[in-house]
Amino acid sequence: MKLRYQLMIAAFVVSLAGGLVWAALHYHGKYLDEQQRADTAEHSLSLANATITDMQVRQRDVAALDAKYTQELADANAQNAALQRRLDNGGRVLVKGKCPVPASNQSTSSGSVGNDASIELSDVAGRNVLSIRSGIISDQAKVKYLQDYIRQQCLK
Repeated sequence: MKLRYQLMIAAFVVSLAGGLVWAALHYHGKYLDEQQRADTAEHSLSLANATITDMQVRQRDVAALDAKYTQELADANAQNAALQRRLDNGGRVLVKGKCPVPASNQSTSSGSVGNDASIELSDVAGRNVLSIRSGIISDQAKVKYLQDYIRQQCLK
């Protein structure tokens, strides 16, 4: 064979080898890019799954908290309604109290009710007391709920 043919064959083999090396590097780079993209997607998916799991746990906790305080409020409202019915059926509202006696009046006896006495309220005043009691119970239940919510959900 002539030298010219040998040079052409050598040039062809070198070109072929160069093309193969270039193609291998090109596709290897693409493979690395796709592998990195897949790893990033997998990491994002695991973060999303962890977030979903955490949200589900928090939703269950909040639902349990809500059920607890809703039941407590319903019980308090039922008790208040029972007291209201008792008042409507002729019951009485009695208020116990102590009246501080000023030092100047300790020696003289007056026609006062005295300490540790019970005072009966009128029907209207009794209803007002029950209404105020209901509002206080409702407000206290809401405050307890919000405090527990903050402790369990926000301060974790």
